[in-house]
Amino acid sequence: MDRITSQLGSQLSLVSLDGSRRPAPPALVLVAHGSRDPRALSTVSALAERVREQRPDLPVRLGHIELNQPLLPDTLAALGTAEAVLVPLLLSRGYHVKQDIPEMAAAAPARTRVAAPLGPHPLLVETLYARLVEAGWRTRMTDAQRRSSAVVLAAAGSRDPDSAVDTRRTAQFLAERLGVPVVPAYATTAAPTVPAAIRALAAKGRHRIAVASYFTAPGRFATESAEAAPWIAAAPLGAHPAMARLILHRYDQTIAAPETSATRELAPAL
Repeated sequence: MDRITSQLGSQLSLVSLDGSRRPAPPALVLVAHGSRDPRALSTVSALAERVREQRPDLPVRLGHIELNQPLLPDTLAALGTAEAVLVPLLLSRGYHVKQDIPEMAAAAPARTRVAAPLGPHPLLVETLYARLVEAGWRTRMTDAQRRSSAVVLAAAGSRDPDSAVDTRRTAQFLAERLGVPVVPAYATTAAPTVPAAIRALAAKGRHRIAVASYFTAPGRFATESAEAAPWIAAAPLGAHPAMARLILHRYDQTIAAPETSATRELAPAL
C-alpha cells in the first residue's frame, strides 16, 4: 500500500494545477569511484535503489570514475542533452571532486551541475554511529569504559589539504555524538595511518579502540583498515537510509543554488 501511495504521489507531482504536465526533474547521477571489489558495485547499486525508493519520480543513474561499468562519461552520453545533477559518492574534497568529475561533466553533451561531496554532514555521522552500534559499540558506558574507549575514523587519504579538513570535521562531529575521542586516520597517502593512530591512542590508555569505516562501500582500503582494529570494526557506510537522504539533500541543494555557483562551488555545506 505504501508503495502504491508513493507511486501515485509521484505521478501527481508531475501534473501542474492547470492540468498540464510539468517538465521532468533533472536526472540525479550518482558518481562512484569504482573498485575491483565486487561488493562495491552491489553496494552503490543498492544505495541508488534506496534513493529511487525515497524519490520515485526522480530519474537516478549511476556512473563510475574508473574500474566499474558504467563509466561516468558513458552514463552522461546516454542522457543526451538532458539536465543532470552529479552527486559524488565521495566524502570530502579532493582531486576527483575538484578535477575529474567537473572535467567529465564539461565534456558531456548533457547540461550538468556538480553537487558538493557528501561530507562533512550530520547524516554521515548518523550513519557512522549506526554502523558502530551494529558492530558492538555500547550506547551506554560506565565512566571507566568511556575513559578507556576511542574511535579511529578510517578514511581514504588525499594530498589535498581540504580533504583532511573535511575528515577532521566529521571526526569532531562523531566525537561529540559518542562522547569519546575520535581520531581521523588514513589508509593511504596522508598521515597518520590507521595502525599509527591505534598505537597512539593505546599509549594514552585507550584500549577499547573501534575503527569506524569512513568509506562509501567495501574495498581494499576498508578491508585493510578493519583488519587493523584491536576491538571492533564497523562496516562501511553503504546503503543506509541516511545516506540516501543525504544524497537527495545534496541534489536539492544544487538545484536550489544559482547555476553558476552550483557548478563551481564544491565546498561541503550542511
